Amino acid sequence: MKAANNSLTSQDYEWSSFQSQQCAEKALKALLRYRKKEMRGHDLPDLIEVVSHFVQVPNRVKLACEKLDAQYFRPRYPDSITDGYPAEFYDEAIAKECVQNAETVLAFVEANIS
Repeated sequence: MKAANNSLTSQDYEWSSFQSQQCAEKALKALLRYRKKEMRGHDLPDLIEVVSHFVQVPNRVKLACEKLDAQYFRPRYPDSITDGYPAEFYDEAIAKECVQNAETVLAFVEANIS
């Protein structure tokens, strides 16, 4: 979360968005490991689906995962966008929404680990 917020502050919006996705992914994998489960991959909707087998997942958390899922690929790869490059398509509003979504997922995980 710290990296995503730092990137947001420095106006590196595409990196903040990617780091937000990574925060959510690592948090969900931590919850899975806490529950003695293991899962590979980066697909947040898939991860939250597995989590939902043993923890009730609020819709806001599922929605946050769906929104963050696209941030794994697009900000990292210049060729993922046909005209331009990732930094041209990210702004402060997008990055802030990603940070908020990651905070939603992180809070959910923290509440279910302790």
